[in-house]
Amino acid sequence: MMPRCLRRFLGRHSMLALGLGLVLIMSLAAMAAPLLAPYDPNMPHNAIFAPPSSEFWLGTDRLGRDIFSRLLYGGRVSLWVGFVAVGISTLIGVVLGLVSGYFRGWVDELIMRVVDVMLCFPSFFLILSVIAFLEPSLTNIMIVIGLTSWMGVARLVRAETLSLREREFVDAARLAGCSTPYILWRHILSNALAPVLISATLGVAGAILVESSLSFLGLGVQPPDASWGNMLLEGKSALEIAPWLSVYPGMAILLTVLGYNLLGESLRDMADPRLRR
Repeated sequence: MMPRCLRRFLGRHSMLALGLGLVLIMSLAAMAAPLLAPYDPNMPHNAIFAPPSSEFWLGTDRLGRDIFSRLLYGGRVSLWVGFVAVGISTLIGVVLGLVSGYFRGWVDELIMRVVDVMLCFPSFFLILSVIAFLEPSLTNIMIVIGLTSWMGVARLVRAETLSLREREFVDAARLAGCSTPYILWRHILSNALAPVLISATLGVAGAILVESSLSFLGLGVQPPDASWGNMLLEGKSALEIAPWLSVYPGMAILLTVLGYNLLGESLRDMADPRLRR
């Protein structure tokens, strides 16, 4: 039974509870795909374009593959891309933001000009251009998304660092002879971590959308491996006779992105007193 204090907390933050619930459900379902999937996701059956039934819960595709099994395994790919890409972008953004905000001067000018140049290009078209010259693969997608989406994190960490570097506890650490890496790690990053985690939560949703878009365009995860994006692509040609091929992957993307957005927005409201209602 849920503790009373937890029930009261979730009752006051209904959007947080909804977002957290969606994230947990989708993540746990993807992680448990080998246990939950009734069939091999790439195994064809004699039932082609079979509608949802007791045997095939979400129907089958043009090759007779079970949509429910492919949806679960496709969730593992989409979520893995989101986590790894956001991890790469957060690492780059945190390091550059800390260096830029702490040292200021020409270092700050150089890093911020690079950020401005990167922001001049529409991010999706930049990713699309880079992927077009590379071999479409899961590894390339994760790396390219991570390397082209760190700018927001860098600006956020820089702003926090500019404020924190003037605080008394940072001055005290300098006077105590603490090294610069120690001050950045122990005193500045630890106090700037909350907005970074919120940004990363929202970034997972964006990375999942980018991966799904690339796979839908044929530049992402390649068949026979399943991802929600290439499942939408496969269902596009049979939309009139087998709408379930597109409906269920679309719903999975919607619910996952909605969950991460609700979770990130709720955490941001809780962290900023000016946004609390």
